[in-house]
Amino acid sequence: QVQLVESGGGLVQPGGSLRLSCAASVSIESTTAMAWYRQAPGKQRELVATLGISRRGTSYADSVKGRFTVSRDTALNTLYLQMNSLKPEDTAVYYCNANVGLLVAWGQGTQVTVSS
Repeated sequence: QVQLVESGGGLVQPGGSLRLSCAASVSIESTTAMAWYRQAPGKQRELVATLGISRRGTSYADSVKGRFTVSRDTALNTLYLQMNSLKPEDTAVYYCNANVGLLVAWGQGTQVTVSS
């Protein structure tokens, strides 16, 4: 079973930065893709950023392009999401996701609140 543990969330002022981490219980190289999703209160979960492991490509939601960067550290089996120029509308619970063969794993989520 794949376990994902997110960390790094918190309260930040508009314009600030945070870096989220997602520690995986398996080698990242064993996944086909990893991603960050977020869910704001009363809204559906939305895809924020993806990182292809085998193809090594990245993609971002239009709302975060130029502000967020997804990356990985294969030695630490950790996925990151660097979030800069944060806006109040970025407030949400952020979830890590991994595809391992036919299995889809989710983390428990980490709260990000952008407020002055």
